[in-house]
Amino acid sequence: MSCVHYKFSSRLNSDVVTFHGPHISLRHLRRQIMGRERLKATHCDLQVTNAQTMEEYTDDNALIPGNSSVTVRGVPVRGVKATGKTDLGSQTEPASRTSKETANLAEANASEEDKIKAMMIQSCHEYDPSKSQTLKMSIDLSQ
Repeated sequence: MSCVHYKFSSRLNSDVVTFHGPHISLRHLRRQIMGRERLKATHCDLQVTNAQTMEEYTDDNALIPGNSSVTVRGVPVRGVKATGKTDLGSQTEPASRTSKETANLAEANASEEDKIKAMMIQSCHEYDPSKSQTLKMSIDLSQ
């Protein structure tokens, strides 16, 4: 039996997927990981990167050799929007508007899953890199 060690970029611990043969296709590796982690393919996709070379696997038919290590990151499925009773807002909207619509998620009339999605979107607004201000310095080297 062969195995691929995988680690989510947001976690400290790694896990293992075992399989028969010298390699596993990216498609089968994603299915195995999603099954082990109880993730639904309709909610997210997995971005898989070779942990040593930092090469991202993008072709579902790509073969990943046994005893490899990969880094996994959950990414939203393209073209799929969140559904539910609560207006979650879009990630490009200002944080103030979203927080007014879903100010108290505990009492919101929505499923637990939609409340979690709203919380994740709201938490990202404060850390939006496009809103960060960088310190720019100029040095006069003409002296």
